Amino acid sequence: MELKIRDAQIDDLPAMLEIYNDAVRNLTATFDLEEQTLETRREWFFSHGGRYPLIVAESEGNVVGYCSLSKYREKEAYINSAELSVYISKDFRRNGLGTIFLKEIIKRAKELKYHTIISGITDGNSGSIALHEKFGFHYIGCFREVGYKFNQWQDVHFYQLLLEDTKRSIE
Repeated sequence: MELKIRDAQIDDLPAMLEIYNDAVRNLTATFDLEEQTLETRREWFFSHGGRYPLIVAESEGNVVGYCSLSKYREKEAYINSAELSVYISKDFRRNGLGTIFLKEIIKRAKELKYHTIISGITDGNSGSIALHEKFGFHYIGCFREVGYKFNQWQDVHFYQLLLEDTKRSIE
């Protein structure tokens, strides 16, 4: 499987939308309950770029996943913190793409002089937890029963990577 990692382009939006909407329908990785439209995702797309990279993985000309850094919170004091998101097509999960994405996005976060990256991982997503721990993210805590999806309450576990304190090499 040959993959190309590159900055997302507006023409990638339909493929990214399908990947995201599959997560809306089938996973607790997002707490959206309704599928998104191209218009709502277009607004999301344009909130990225520059300080907030949005990258895609392309295989045989098709976008098969994406990864981004987003504002952690709106207040100015959070400017050096970012929230990580990774979404991978169901046909490409558990093939090492998450590792490739995290290597690239952490490298970019360091170049952008971020201090910390934060991830919220829904309970039961052991693959995502293992991926984050592989890159030195530390468990910070759990917000219990903060989302209700698929007829049950969902807990969200928070993981954090302090970039100046990264013990593992991403090279």
